[in-house]
Amino acid sequence: MLELAPNSVINVGVGSIPDQVPLVAGEERVQDLLSLAVDSGVIGGVPMSGLDFGAAVNYQAVIDHACAFDFIDGGGLDAAFLGFGECDAQGNVNASKFGKRTPGCGGFIDISQNAKKVVFMGTFNSGGLEVVIDEGRVRIVNEGRFPKFVKCIGQTTFSAAYAQRCRQEVLYVTERCVLRLDDSGLALIEVAPGIDLERDILQRLPFRPAIIGPREMDPRVFRNAPMRLREQMLDLRMEDRLSFDQETNTVYMNYAGLRVRDVGDLKAIGDAVDRLLAPLGRRVHSIVNYERFTCDDDVFDEYIELVKRVEQTYYLSVKRYTSGAFLRHKLGTELAKRHVSSEIIDPAKRNAR
Repeated sequence: MLELAPNSVINVGVGSIPDQVPLVAGEERVQDLLSLAVDSGVIGGVPMSGLDFGAAVNYQAVIDHACAFDFIDGGGLDAAFLGFGECDAQGNVNASKFGKRTPGCGGFIDISQNAKKVVFMGTFNSGGLEVVIDEGRVRIVNEGRFPKFVKCIGQTTFSAAYAQRCRQEVLYVTERCVLRLDDSGLALIEVAPGIDLERDILQRLPFRPAIIGPREMDPRVFRNAPMRLREQMLDLRMEDRLSFDQETNTVYMNYAGLRVRDVGDLKAIGDAVDRLLAPLGRRVHSIVNYERFTCDDDVFDEYIELVKRVEQTYYLSVKRYTSGAFLRHKLGTELAKRHVSSEIIDPAKRNAR
């Protein structure tokens, strides 16, 4: 779950672990900050799990299957969270053939090889594995009979070599460790708290992965308390919210979900804008996204004064957007009092025109 990123389109695969991702996204209240999708053509909302997989609650759109794969094959996915059956030392994955059973690949190849980032999710072993999490620490009570990390996989459903050529980011997340696909194959980068590296991981692998660190897996994953992913996603560094397009001489300010709480936040905004625009030595056009933006009353007047300073110092023109009627009225009224650009556009009405 900590690999989820705001403003991204994420495919969720079938399986007892990947299809839990939307449920946790709902618990953490982040489903509106990204677009979860399944390859049946459902986009947005909270995809269902188990026997209901393929449906979704509060979805934004449903497109036909062929169009869904046009989107996938065209590189539309920012990330995919998928299960895996077997994995070898090179990072190749088998999700389609196990002994005499051949469930097939479905859309696995299209999704896994075209997403910009892939997170394979599964237990380290299967078949009788028992794990206890006690006070944030992982303890293996009974090992599974069937290892998932093997010398030779039964069939290649995901090609690590192709992913390496495409510079694809690939992670393999289990209950006891996290591995990453590097240039030479698998690298062990994280170990769960309570897990012994040698006894619980290395001795149970038929190969020796590269070992980088490893650092401890984020303890939030192993606690019952919320992980506060929403706060983490919304507290983006200001530098990551600003971008400048040289060709159009336009600065884009993504204030979506931003909460301005105190003078420290005001300073962070002002400093980031100054660092980006002051060196240009000229005025620019600006487009500002205010979706889900909030500013505490204690510093609202100071924020409007900051907006006025930035406009008068740097802007040729500015367009501000939000679908929130109250915010449009409040911002527009205060900006008009200060004789600066006060139009706040409703994107829904703009699209309707």
